[in-house]
Amino acid sequence: MQLDINTAIQTATIIALVAAAFSLWQGIRNIQKARQLPFFRMRRETSLRGWRLLVWAIFLPVLAFLLNNQLESVIYRFYPPTATVTITPTITLTPTISLTPTITLTPTITLTPSVSDTPTITPTPFVPLSIQSNFESTVTPNPQAVFSELQFTDGLDSLYRPINPGVEFQNPIDHMYAVFSYDGMVANSQWSALWYRNGELVHYETKPWDGGTGGLGYTDWQPDPSEWHPGTYEVQIFTGLEFKRSGFFTVIGDPPTPQPTNTPTPTATATRTPTPTRTLRPTFTLTPTRTLRATATITPVPSPTLTRTPYISPTPTPSRTPWPTATPNTPLPTITPQPTRTYTPVTPSITPQPTINRTPSPTPR
Repeated sequence: MQLDINTAIQTATIIALVAAAFSLWQGIRNIQKARQLPFFRMRRETSLRGWRLLVWAIFLPVLAFLLNNQLESVIYRFYPPTATVTITPTITLTPTISLTPTITLTPTITLTPSVSDTPTITPTPFVPLSIQSNFESTVTPNPQAVFSELQFTDGLDSLYRPINPGVEFQNPIDHMYAVFSYDGMVANSQWSALWYRNGELVHYETKPWDGGTGGLGYTDWQPDPSEWHPGTYEVQIFTGLEFKRSGFFTVIGDPPTPQPTNTPTPTATATRTPTPTRTLRPTFTLTPTRTLRATATITPVPSPTLTRTPYISPTPTPSRTPWPTATPNTPLPTITPQPTRTYTPVTPSITPQPTINRTPSPTPR
């Protein structure tokens, strides 16, 4: 059975956690058992054994945490991951025999290569200037950082490992991952992943490195399923401007038809018609008020005999004049208050009466 470094570390972490749980259980049992023993020496030894197990139960989870987070990067420092060697087929020249008749009838063998060994120029991958303008990090990447071969998959497990990796995928496709192992990365250094389809850039991501110095990583792309057109896709990995690794996969089959989107129908916007200014109505001319008629005053007759006073004819109504002022009524005469009667109290005079003594006083002799 072959185990990689990551699987071995995870196995060691699980064993440490199980051992911690077992030590905790045995320690508690030994302490409880020591309380029931009648002999002092046996009770002390059992109690010490229980406390030692409890100390191991505390130490083992710490060890498991260190194994899971630090051990892999330490191992990669001494045993850096090696790239998988891709076997490139070599072209074998197959000579063909051409029979050329001569006078002497001596056949000559002419070596005609079936495939011409003309080397093709492979351009060096580079980061486009439009993507370089999005760089944020100022930390210098480690030029000794290494990446393993890319594995392509449409799903990851809980430990970020590829599920059913491959190099050819059938539509429909939703989410694609390019998984790799790495070592020697520097925190917050700029890294980029470029996705090409038939040599055309269709997606990229570039940001400061937020992982560890070594471990597993991935770059992903999740466009609309209708954008996974058939063709050859390439993913290129860069640290800063330095090319590190690339990988290829193929998509076959027609993508699903995109769902139609509702196009809003433009509605005509009603233009506001200016409202004509309101014509001012003519102001009403106030009608002059009538002049109040003079009220008849009755002159009292001093004699006790009442006599009827002659009727006073009212003053004729004057003609209307514009904006007359109303003549106020004649004020009524002020009533003089009558004097208040003063009552003088009368004090009756009381004549003192003689005192009557019923007991006669003794007559002196």
